[in-house]
Amino acid sequence: MLEQNITAYLANLLKLKTSQINAAIKLIDEGNTIPFIARYRKEATGDMKDEQLRDLNDKLIYVRNLIKRQNEIKNSIEEQGKMTPELSLAIDKVEKLQELEDIYLPYKQKKRTRAMIAKEKGLEPLAQFILKQEDSSEKLEDIALKYLNDEVTSSDEALAGASDIIAETISDSADIRAKLRQHLWQTSSLSITRDKEADSDEAFLMYEDYTEPIKHLPSHRILAINRGESKDILKVKLISDIDKDIAIITKFILKQNSPYKEFLTNAIIDAYKRLIFPALEREIRNQLTETAQTQAIHVFASNLKQLLLQAPLAGYTVMGLDPGYRTGCKMAIVDATGQVLDHGVLYITMSDDAKAKSAQKLLDYIRKYKVNLISIGNGTASYETEEFVANLINEHKLPVHYLITNEAGASVYSASKLAVEELPEYDVTIRGAISIARRIQDPLAELVKIEPKAIGVGQYQHDVNQKELANTLDAVIEAAVNHVGVELNTASAALLKHIAGINATVAKNIIKYRDEHGIFTSRKELLKVSRLGPTAYTQCAGFLRINGATCPLDNTPVHPESYPLAEQILAELGFSLEDLTDKNKLDLLKAKIKLVDIDKLATKLNAGVFTVKDILDALTKPGRDPREDLPAPLTRQNIIKLEDIKVGTIMRGTVRNITDFGVFVDIGIKTAGLIHISELSNKHVKHPLDVVSVGDILNVLVISVDAKRNRIGLSLKQVTKENNNVLA
Repeated sequence: MLEQNITAYLANLLKLKTSQINAAIKLIDEGNTIPFIARYRKEATGDMKDEQLRDLNDKLIYVRNLIKRQNEIKNSIEEQGKMTPELSLAIDKVEKLQELEDIYLPYKQKKRTRAMIAKEKGLEPLAQFILKQEDSSEKLEDIALKYLNDEVTSSDEALAGASDIIAETISDSADIRAKLRQHLWQTSSLSITRDKEADSDEAFLMYEDYTEPIKHLPSHRILAINRGESKDILKVKLISDIDKDIAIITKFILKQNSPYKEFLTNAIIDAYKRLIFPALEREIRNQLTETAQTQAIHVFASNLKQLLLQAPLAGYTVMGLDPGYRTGCKMAIVDATGQVLDHGVLYITMSDDAKAKSAQKLLDYIRKYKVNLISIGNGTASYETEEFVANLINEHKLPVHYLITNEAGASVYSASKLAVEELPEYDVTIRGAISIARRIQDPLAELVKIEPKAIGVGQYQHDVNQKELANTLDAVIEAAVNHVGVELNTASAALLKHIAGINATVAKNIIKYRDEHGIFTSRKELLKVSRLGPTAYTQCAGFLRINGATCPLDNTPVHPESYPLAEQILAELGFSLEDLTDKNKLDLLKAKIKLVDIDKLATKLNAGVFTVKDILDALTKPGRDPREDLPAPLTRQNIIKLEDIKVGTIMRGTVRNITDFGVFVDIGIKTAGLIHISELSNKHVKHPLDVVSVGDILNVLVISVDAKRNRIGLSLKQVTKENNNVLA
């Protein structure tokens, strides 16, 4: 039984040891968070990663739901008095919910069907007699006469009722459904026609009498087809070879030299057309959609993770520009800590006079506040704003760079309750410019304030299961925030609530405590925060940093429970806690740590190897941001125009979005270029995510320019060392 072998089943499924599965399940059931288990319980789980633990948790929930459903079904069948040892064994062996429901189908309470009505009329014995297909000298019409009664007055009526019972019996066969389902997945196609009278939509023009085998349908196309169908632009149906499908069923039902071949064949056709195929068509369409949605959510999650973990551009005084035409370009300047220094509106797309005044105004702002980086939102009027800024930089030889920032979600944040609480003194439009400035200083801290699906780094995110999307994206944010860690004395409530063990209420309580009592000087002080008890403290403490804390370990990923071990390790190496704040001694410590035999040290201190290794890593870089290893975002001083771009030109750009079919790259002009999946590598690429990530900086070759349709085709695989002279 699956119920007795959950650990073994999951270990085999996930290719992990049973000891790892047991430990992880125990920790999850005890209420520990995934980030905490992944970071601080490596000894128990054998260093299971965050992704593995989340996968295990999802599959554990599925298996437990399956077991619960198995027990419900067994109880239902036993109550009906129809349970047999063979049926019980078949239910216990099932590992998929769909297979379980197939087995239960004949015993499931249904709405009043034609077969039920026929059974009520006493025609089930006739149906069973026909299905046995025993030789008889009597004609079927004469046999049917024996089953006449007050409700059945003719042989035709009796045979029609028997046919309905046989059709439902065939439809309820788990073996027939499984075989036909497998056959349809391999051989059937989706047939799509476009309603020519519906509003024309360029996105659906390709589906003019379109047919494609379902086994070849990519996820993004399935979601596109579903969208067209929901808009009543497309009509979609599953098509299959009816004769072959019926032949499959016939092999299960019809005996050789059956005396009732014609009658049973008609019942089989009725079962297929009226019951089985419509049900399997719905099931297959649902499964296609579910698979496509899962893929779309996975792509969105992968893109979001990379976006959140982009390297912060710390130490800059940043001017954020939120471009616009009629209402002007909103401007905000923030210092290196994100505090607003000034704000205003520039009119750079209006008259020459307004443009000249805005240029002087912008120049004055840059010089007054020593702005050294400008963040330009990529929305409406972005190109004109970029051109204006680039010209100003070049004309006045300013020591300033700019970059184009994905402003998706800035307007959502600007009008949010959180933005009102954070920036009550600023107009909603200025808040957008502040967000655009801050999100390059620390992408993670700013982007967590925005509803994830509004960030816009996915495909068809509005067409997927919104609850599943939200849960997945929340998990991505949680993983990213806990991976980086949070400075306790500067973090917003929006950031703190994603730390393991901290919910929105506790996050607000931390801010309230900080406002009332001043900055935290130790992690232990967290225990004074309302509703943050010992359990929550255990989960969250290691992910919170305090720069300048009384104990230097409070500014590292070392968990308080391991402080005694960390001090032992330092002592073994000839150092003390105080040395962590002495740059010269810290350099000596780093050099010594490189020579440490971790296995020997762990054995000597009777500690886990994983824990000792993590402590040593933390001691070499207290207060360090793990995103420092990532390449900084690409900044520019000169604008590139579409007419500058010729086929064969090498461009330098930043990956903005990844989909199933390709990669969108910002190459410094209004239109993002597309690297089709076929142009990513000379080797077969299963998915673009296997080659690139959001935020990657690439050299790409321009292979097509379509100015009319505003499209630029790029290639990564055609960039060689010989032609690698980059235009930008």
